[in-house]
Amino acid sequence: MQEETARSAIDTFISAFNASDDSYVTALLSQALTSDVVFWGPLGRSEGIAAVERFVLDIRRHPAGTGTMVRCSAVDMPGEWARYQWVFTTPGGGPRLAGTDVVHLRRSLIDQVIVFAGEIEPSAS
Repeated sequence: MQEETARSAIDTFISAFNASDDSYVTALLSQALTSDVVFWGPLGRSEGIAAVERFVLDIRRHPAGTGTMVRCSAVDMPGEWARYQWVFTTPGGGPRLAGTDVVHLRRSLIDQVIVFAGEIEPSAS
């Protein structure tokens, strides 16, 4: 049940990147995130849905064109933390970015997001 709740919040969060219009982004994020969400993204730490909305809108306005964000793994949830992998692809074979997000859930909503963009290189051992 807990993983299903996390999967629903995560998939709603991801759907904001793929909304048919920018005007739907805030509503989708409000369904997935707490109002005081802490977002650790590529540009540092920010707080609140408005900050996450700015990030999502920036991604939606990628110079290579409007891309598609998809969850490409199962949701792994030990306790109140969950992780999943994602892929963002721009149209026409443009740039592709993959990564892993770690999220914390509170009352069925995401209250923390940590974005790890890019692949992790194998260790040199």
